[in-house]
Amino acid sequence: MQTDEEIVELIQSGQTDLFGVIVDRYEDKMKRYSRKFLLNQDDINDIVQDVFIKAYTNIQSVDIKRKFSSWLYRIAHNHLVNYLRKKRVILPLLNLDTFFPHSIDQDSINDEIDREETKNLINKSLNKLNVKYREPLILYYFQELSYKEISDILKIPTSTVGIRIKRGKEKTKTILQEYEN
Repeated sequence: MQTDEEIVELIQSGQTDLFGVIVDRYEDKMKRYSRKFLLNQDDINDIVQDVFIKAYTNIQSVDIKRKFSSWLYRIAHNHLVNYLRKKRVILPLLNLDTFFPHSIDQDSINDEIDREETKNLINKSLNKLNVKYREPLILYYFQELSYKEISDILKIPTSTVGIRIKRGKEKTKTILQEYEN
C-alpha cells in the first residue's frame, strides 16, 4: 500500500485521478474532526467538501518530505476556525464515545447513568477551556495525532503543544473537581 506522500507525489506529476484515494482515506477522519466543532451534519459535509477542494487546488504546494496528514488537518483547522468566527458559533458538547470504548452492560442502568454524567462533566469542563488548550487536547486525544503533527497544524512549536496539553489537562482536572464539590 502506498503512503499518502507517495500518492500525493503521483498526483503532483499528473495522475489527478488518485486524489480519490486521498478522499477515501481521510473523509471520515475529517468528518470526525469537524464534529468536534459543529453539530449540523450539513455544515460538517460542507466544511469537509471545502477542505478537499482546497487540498486538490493546492496539492502542488504539498512538501512530500513532510506528513501529508498534517497539511490536510491544517486546512481543516483553518476552515473550521474561519467558519466558527464567521457564524459566531459556540462549540458544541463533544461526543466522548471514543473516550469510553468499552461496551456497557445493557442491564446496568446505573452504569449508563454514571457514564452519561461523566461524559457531561468532561464536555462541560472542555467547553470551559480556552480554545488554545482545548484544540490540542482534541487533536491529541480524539484525533490521536502526534505532538509534531499538532505543531504543524496549529503552527506552534512542538514544546508549546506539550505545554498546552499538560496545562489543558490540569485545567480540565481542576474544573472537574469543582463539579464534584
